[in-house]
Amino acid sequence: MSNGKDAHAVENSTKLTLQLCLEECMEALDLFLNNHFSESLDKLRPRVKESMYHALIYATVMEMQAMMTFQQDDIVTAGNTMKSAQEVCQRFRRKSPSNISKSHGEPLTEEQVHAIHAEACYAECLLQRAALTFLQDENMVSFIKGGIKVRNSYMIYKELHAIIRSNSSLQGPNHVHLEGGVSFGIGAFNLTLSMFPPRILKVLEFAGFSGDKEYGLSQLHEGATTHNLRSMLCALLLLCHYTFLTFILGTGEGDMADAEKLLKPFRLRYPQGAIFLFFAGRAEEIKGNIDEAVALFEDGCKAQQQWKQFHHMCYWELMWCFTYKCVWRMAYFYADLLSKESRWSKAMYVYMKAAYLSMLAPGEARPFGEDEVELFRQVPHFKQKIAGKSPPTEKFAIRKARRYKASCPVRLPVPVLEMMYMWNGFSMISKRPELNEGVLQTLVEAERTLLESAGNEYSVDDRCVIYLLKGLCLKNKGLIQAAEECFRLVYNSEKKLKFDHYLVPNALLELSVVYMDTGRKEEAIKLLLKAKTNYKEYSMESRTQFRIHAALSKLKADSSDQDEITAL
Repeated sequence: MSNGKDAHAVENSTKLTLQLCLEECMEALDLFLNNHFSESLDKLRPRVKESMYHALIYATVMEMQAMMTFQQDDIVTAGNTMKSAQEVCQRFRRKSPSNISKSHGEPLTEEQVHAIHAEACYAECLLQRAALTFLQDENMVSFIKGGIKVRNSYMIYKELHAIIRSNSSLQGPNHVHLEGGVSFGIGAFNLTLSMFPPRILKVLEFAGFSGDKEYGLSQLHEGATTHNLRSMLCALLLLCHYTFLTFILGTGEGDMADAEKLLKPFRLRYPQGAIFLFFAGRAEEIKGNIDEAVALFEDGCKAQQQWKQFHHMCYWELMWCFTYKCVWRMAYFYADLLSKESRWSKAMYVYMKAAYLSMLAPGEARPFGEDEVELFRQVPHFKQKIAGKSPPTEKFAIRKARRYKASCPVRLPVPVLEMMYMWNGFSMISKRPELNEGVLQTLVEAERTLLESAGNEYSVDDRCVIYLLKGLCLKNKGLIQAAEECFRLVYNSEKKLKFDHYLVPNALLELSVVYMDTGRKEEAIKLLLKAKTNYKEYSMESRTQFRIHAALSKLKADSSDQDEITAL
């Protein structure tokens, strides 16, 4: 121990007993999932300096709040709280937990058991601090910084996994919590790294290694379906994976059957739990059941009033739900609410408000008398920096709004639908022909307007935006040849594009997905490799690279002849 004070704290915590600490933390989580957020923190707060589990769960709740708000001060507070929790865990750690695995089934002392639990808690602090680093920014530097913490965390989890498997004396009432902790860590690690493009893995010194996605999912399922302290975390990570990550960083094929099966027991146990209402809404949205999704997001807002930031997550989804229905005024209403109440990305919200107004007919009255040109001009003033960087979506919005600086600006043709693409919204409307048709008609009208207008410096870029999005709608309709033609038109215009250079790698990505769906794997691989290696420093590059990696991984998983992609 480093000093007498630490020794005294450890001694006090041992008196508390692991069992008592774990029971109190389970009660606190129960309060949290029943929307009693303040009471949950009140229950944990008195023991955060003396109990590693109280410290970890308290910091976890603070991190969840930061993930809901995306506010810099909340992120910093969560980071500091998690760092303090890590220091508490450090006091209980032993220099080499692997010695325990060599005890050949001898009964372990209470101190040894404490030390093993401390390792699991310490590793989890590292993992969650890495998650906060990713949350702050989507660019490569953040992934690398966070990745180093992930690597250290993983080495501990690997060792713990070996200890649990080799030591039969590690049983008893608290063992299920330890197993749940290791399942969470091993599962989170494998699932997360399976999504990382190889060039990031190389920088993280994971050269030649990639996470095993299926193993990660199975470990998280195991953790989520047994009654332990980490079951909620395992379930939330899985739900995030199925309903968000597979869309934003993948090819948009979330497994809703698995998500709903996972949600069911939590929905029964916490019928008014805002978090689970939110994920249930997201599952309906993905299935194309937009009205059902709207009702669930509204219920999520009514279920609790303590964390207004949670409402903002629902407003964001409601905004997109009305976008899919082409009900621009309602979508504008939610963007307006977000711009007034949420500090996550004011630039993005103001951009979306302007974008929705620009979708209304020129003579149509604007809500609150607002003017889209004025709003577009305001967007750059709301630029923020998180960890010294602007979020990529915000940079994209600022770049697109730039053309409105001119005294007679050239309007953006379909800014709402272009941003919808960035969030992979076209996969949401793929299951609903009437929604897809509404978006397609909007694009056809925008294309007609462009063709009838005089040419300008933005003409080629604007036409290519429409081709890309129209291609997605045509693909959704099963008109494969017409979709391919649209994507090729974008690719063939590469040398004429002046501003929207992101369109070409994305058109190649979308064309390769069509090839994948129609069994042309070799052609798909060639296009994906071209998109991956030939284009750099374009808008939302990280997101596109993740999607390319997801498509290549899918090809690899589906392909028995892996020669062409094993080097990836």
